[in-house]
Amino acid sequence: MVNQTYTADVLVVGGGTGGTAAAIQAARRKVKTILVSEFPWLGGMLTSAGVSAPDGNELEAFQTGLWGEFLRELRSRQPGGLDNSWVSFFSYDPRIGAAIFADWVRELPNLHWIAGKVPLEVLRQGDCVTGVRFADFTVKAKIILDGTELGDLLALAEIPHCWGWELQSQWQEPSAPAIYNYITEKYPVQAPTWVVMMQDFGEEERQEIEKAPNEDLSQFAGAWDDYGAEKFLNYGRLPGGLLMMNWPICGNDYGKEVGRLIESETSRSEFLQECRWHSQNFAHFIQNQLGHRYGLAEQVFPEYRNSSTAYALHPYYRESRRLVGLTTVREQDILPIALGRVASLNIEAIAIGNYANDHHYPGVNYQLQPKSIRWGGRWTGTPFTIPYRCLIPAQTDGLLVCDKNISVSHITNGATRLQPVVMGIGQAAGMAAAMCVELNIQPRDLPVRMLQNALLQDLHSPATIVPLFNLPPDHPEWLDWQLYYLDNPDAYPATGNCPISSNIQYNYLQNKYVQSLNQEYFRGIFHRLDRQDYRFSITTATQNQLPLPIVTLRSHINEQLQNFVDKQPLQICGSWNRAGNWLLVEHIEK
Repeated sequence: MVNQTYTADVLVVGGGTGGTAAAIQAARRKVKTILVSEFPWLGGMLTSAGVSAPDGNELEAFQTGLWGEFLRELRSRQPGGLDNSWVSFFSYDPRIGAAIFADWVRELPNLHWIAGKVPLEVLRQGDCVTGVRFADFTVKAKIILDGTELGDLLALAEIPHCWGWELQSQWQEPSAPAIYNYITEKYPVQAPTWVVMMQDFGEEERQEIEKAPNEDLSQFAGAWDDYGAEKFLNYGRLPGGLLMMNWPICGNDYGKEVGRLIESETSRSEFLQECRWHSQNFAHFIQNQLGHRYGLAEQVFPEYRNSSTAYALHPYYRESRRLVGLTTVREQDILPIALGRVASLNIEAIAIGNYANDHHYPGVNYQLQPKSIRWGGRWTGTPFTIPYRCLIPAQTDGLLVCDKNISVSHITNGATRLQPVVMGIGQAAGMAAAMCVELNIQPRDLPVRMLQNALLQDLHSPATIVPLFNLPPDHPEWLDWQLYYLDNPDAYPATGNCPISSNIQYNYLQNKYVQSLNQEYFRGIFHRLDRQDYRFSITTATQNQLPLPIVTLRSHINEQLQNFVDKQPLQICGSWNRAGNWLLVEHIEK
């Protein structure tokens, strides 16, 4: 209805990863919530942007909150399991991810979802945001959350925000540039990628993928030279022969005059058209180099604005406008402490991440301070925390941010932008918004410890606040140790491991293991090549005889692997990831 006005306790604008999580969490807290999304799918990076092979928070101890609930749903719904690619431990058909979010929304009668709308104006009374106007309706709410892909509410409300690089002199970040240079000028933010979904049709040849105009295909030459064609294709392999094309090396990252995204509607439309054409040409190049058995996938994404259903609904945006908040997350806040495996614990933590700092500038290899460790037979990122105050504007009331638009430096955004981190930020923002409604206070006045307790003890999806490698969320001591380190942050261990009671640990492990349908038993010989570098020679006659790397996401398996001796016979239960050619270990019997 034209000019209709809705009222709600909480309004979330943007149905991306953070916005979707925020709306679901707020509604589960029983407050009246409205979610307005631009696209017909919810989930953003995880679904409508097509990046259905998420990175980060992959260790069992970090699979918590709505992120952990999402993974459990994927495991129950995705035929054949999630071990399909080598870029992620969780690769799935994006249609299944979108169905999960739609089902969660339908289960909540107090959550009203309106799709296909973008914000046009932010309503204010002095320093307080009170509502948002869309083309044919207005929503007024007590608390409003900006979950847009590019921080559009920040611009519409003229709330102070950043776009681009900070120099080293501002935050003393070790990886920040000392002066502005050709990289900072050419790429003010990281390059987006418009994901295109291809498919391996086997012996059936597909029709030619049309070349889009105005591009030189030679820019894609050498895209997979260092990997080989098969490994390149397995990077984002999904179930059913789908191939997610989100490739950074001479691939479909696109950053030409990326500042156009925030200049005007016309300039944004021009950039988006070029970005999509760029991915179309990359798909054309792949098909012509590797054969016509590889074509555009069919009916993956819903039809939207006359786009082929092989293309995501919008680009994978790695960076947004970034709020100027009560605090800013800097590179120092995500790097490991001296002689440690974790970043320092922020006592206002409301979400966690562990991804390595990763920046995308086409044709540029920008060097960043390393923040990775060997764990479970592989590389993973050192964990860090996101503080509540980086969700709150420095001076404006009535609003929280809940996506990549948090108050974070450009350098640090490379680690905080990943799907699981943003989902945790969204859950915390939704919980905070609901609690502010309940207490009739502004977000800046909400005691952070109340918010932390609510997240830790949420009835649906309790979320980890303190990263601990050896404390999975179903462990009987999980809540006690989370609260202990929030009360005693100086005791937070540099190793990231807490001193779990040995008796409880033993009983917990005895009762923990449950074999899933996608796991197999493998008999063989364990080989120790180096610290945290293991191989397994399968001796079962029907299996591949080549030694395979063995990796795990479980803390007690990680400890077992560190203690085994070279050439020890073992029986392993787990799954064989053919794309990465590794065994993911879930259980070991000597």
